[in-house]
Amino acid sequence: MNMITTRALKPGQLEQFRRLSTCVVASSVESFHVRLPNTGFADSSIRCMFEGQPALIGYAATARMRSSNPRMEATKSYDYYDRTDWWNNILSIPAPRVVVIEDVDEPPGLGAFVGEVHANILLALGCVGIVTNGAVRDLPDVRTTEFQMFAGNVSVSHAYAHIFDFGGKVEVGGLSVRPGDLIHGDCHGVQTIPLEIAEKVPAAAREIRQRRQTLIGLRRSTDFSLEKLRQSIRDTALWTQELK
Repeated sequence: MNMITTRALKPGQLEQFRRLSTCVVASSVESFHVRLPNTGFADSSIRCMFEGQPALIGYAATARMRSSNPRMEATKSYDYYDRTDWWNNILSIPAPRVVVIEDVDEPPGLGAFVGEVHANILLALGCVGIVTNGAVRDLPDVRTTEFQMFAGNVSVSHAYAHIFDFGGKVEVGGLSVRPGDLIHGDCHGVQTIPLEIAEKVPAAAREIRQRRQTLIGLRRSTDFSLEKLRQSIRDTALWTQELK
C-alpha cells in the first residue's frame, strides 16, 4: 500500500481548524489570492447533518458510487460491503481522513452507502466524516458517534449502493476534490484548503476575526463616524494586499 504524499499538518495545526468556522477560513483563503473566490467550496446542495459538532478537518479519500441499479459485474448475491480493496485505498491517505463520495446516478441519492455500520467501519479506518452529493442514513445512531456527515439528502434504504471506482478526482456540489486534499466543513458547508497556504490560514483567520471585531466595536462606539469606518476598511484592504 502506497501512502499518498501530501504536506500533512501537525496535530496542533489541525486542531486550530476545528476551532475555526468555515466562513472565517474561507475569508482567510481568499486573502492569499491563490484561487478565484467563487471556487473551492461546495454549493448549498451539500448539507451538514450534525450542525452542533466541531468543524471537520481531514484529508480526502475519494470514491464514486451508484445506488439505482445493481453492479455491472455478474454476482451470485449482492453484498455492498465487498469492496474491501477500497478500504486499503483509504488507508493510503494521511489521517485524519474524510471520505468524499460522488454519487453518479441521475438524480443522485436514491440509496445511502453510509449509515450506522459503514460509519463505524470508517471510524475504525481513521475517518472523521463523509462528504457526498448522495444520501446518508441512520442519523440518530451516527449522531452519537464522532462521525460527521455532509450529504445531498437522506434515504431510508441503501438500495443498490455500491462503490465502483475510487482514488481519483470526484465532484460533489460543484466542488472538485482530489485524493489528499484538505477538507474543512461545519454547519455552513464544506470547502477545500489549498495545502500550499494551509499552515498560514489559522493566523490569517485570527487576524480577520480581530479586524471584524474592530469594525463591530466601531459601530458600537460613541464616537462612530463614517470617516473612521472608511479608514478601518481601508486598513483591512491594505493588509490583504500585503498577503499577495
